[in-house]
Amino acid sequence: MSRPIFEVIATSAEDAVAAVSGGADRLELVTEMHADGLTVPVEVFRRIREAVQVPLRVMLRLQDGFAPGDLDRLRSRARLLRAEGAEEFVLGFLTPSGEVDLDAVRAVLDAVPGCRWTFHRALDHAADRHAARAAVAGLPGLDTFLTAGSAAGVESGLEVLAAEAGTTGGQQLLVGGGLRAEHVPGLRAVGLDAFHVGGAVRVAGWESPVDAHRVRIWRDLIDAPVPATV
Repeated sequence: MSRPIFEVIATSAEDAVAAVSGGADRLELVTEMHADGLTVPVEVFRRIREAVQVPLRVMLRLQDGFAPGDLDRLRSRARLLRAEGAEEFVLGFLTPSGEVDLDAVRAVLDAVPGCRWTFHRALDHAADRHAARAAVAGLPGLDTFLTAGSAAGVESGLEVLAAEAGTTGGQQLLVGGGLRAEHVPGLRAVGLDAFHVGGAVRVAGWESPVDAHRVRIWRDLIDAPVPATV
């Protein structure tokens, strides 16, 4: 069986190199973490792509929250990133009532046809997470849901995550959003095998770079054998 997936948030080429040297399998590329992660400029993507050889998932969001905002501008940025070589993306939009904004999601996907993508933590903020998952499950390229199980974070979403393990219908649950080291053994024990961190691998919050040693500590924790159950 392949080892668990470990995804790290990177905002620069320096972050990317440190994350990969510490053992990250994949990077989520964002900027403006004060807004919970927005789309990186094309030139930042280019520098990161030239610096590392792991899969890169690029956030497609131009404003904080889960409203699509200026779709034409977002689609244009997505096309530029695709032309620069981006092959994987992260996106997800909700209506004011908390339902998946399928028109917006489809419009952005149309700008990057054939690409794999993650439906991000909009899932945790949806009015009905089961309905949200069902709404997007058949969209082309979707292979991952990034989720904490709760809008409040992993600590509050542990029961939901455990209940959903193994029930994703082909998409992988990538656990992130307030994930702490003490959560990992229990999540692994229920069968979850993909984890996502950002601030946890930085020494002093988002103003500090990714620390390769901290990434390695997480890599080893995630890879630790799962105790057998009787």
